[in-house]
Amino acid sequence: MIIPNLDIDLLKTFLAIADTGSFTRAAEEVHKTQSAVSMQMKRLEEVLGRPLFARNGRASRFTADGERLVEYARRMVAINDEAVSAFTKPELTGRLRFGTPDDYADRFLPEILARFSRTHPLVTVDVECLNSSTLAERTRRGEMDLALVTVGCDVITDEPVRREPLVWVTSARHNVHMLEVLPLASPECEWRKAVLKALDSQKRKYRIAYSSSNSNAINAAVQTGLAVGAVPELCVRPGMRVLTERDGFPVIGSFDIGLVRKPGRPSSAAEALARHVIEGLSNLQRPAMAAE
Repeated sequence: MIIPNLDIDLLKTFLAIADTGSFTRAAEEVHKTQSAVSMQMKRLEEVLGRPLFARNGRASRFTADGERLVEYARRMVAINDEAVSAFTKPELTGRLRFGTPDDYADRFLPEILARFSRTHPLVTVDVECLNSSTLAERTRRGEMDLALVTVGCDVITDEPVRREPLVWVTSARHNVHMLEVLPLASPECEWRKAVLKALDSQKRKYRIAYSSSNSNAINAAVQTGLAVGAVPELCVRPGMRVLTERDGFPVIGSFDIGLVRKPGRPSSAAEALARHVIEGLSNLQRPAMAAE
């Protein structure tokens, strides 16, 4: 079976319909006549062999297949535009100072930076792994260009990127979570307040067995069965088991991950890195979680 190719121009028109909510406004957006837009969508439906619009008189709305196509179309158009820009726009140069907590750096930063390096090979990125409060303060002082931080009482951002639940984790090979006095491995950050509040709500006895600002140290204590911890769902690692309300552990809650920028007008390189970070986090798949 020969798989047909999707025309990027058709997908851009399709997304214009998705974003504006009508064929008429989409036609204005892509500088085409309404009849041309209709013909393009008919061609797109022919290529996919599925109806994308459920028509009711003059009104149109997406079918289930049309809704599914939106995400694919956005990714394909973004990759197309990125590839074209890499060859047609002047190459960005310079050095950026980027900060993030070490648990985020371990989980997804290598992939984001590798992709950024491929599209902007002349930009050097210096990475510092510090706690969110320090990163936010240093970025606002102009010592860093961009920082990805955990939003909390002392860390504010007007650019949230992703909302992430905190989950309880224990070793997949041990039962330390069943001890009467729960040993905790807890980072010295905003999460600790939420964790202790959740335990206090159930009058659960606990002790802080391990405390560190380094996520690797916390994760090691959990994976070796020395303590129970709480991590962002996207940071669950092999060897960890997620504990739920069925195990007697209350819901902790969620938090925002956001960007903090240096004051003033950002450089083109900083804007490009910010776009890569936002897109990378938006498309990040959650890990398969081990749970009983």
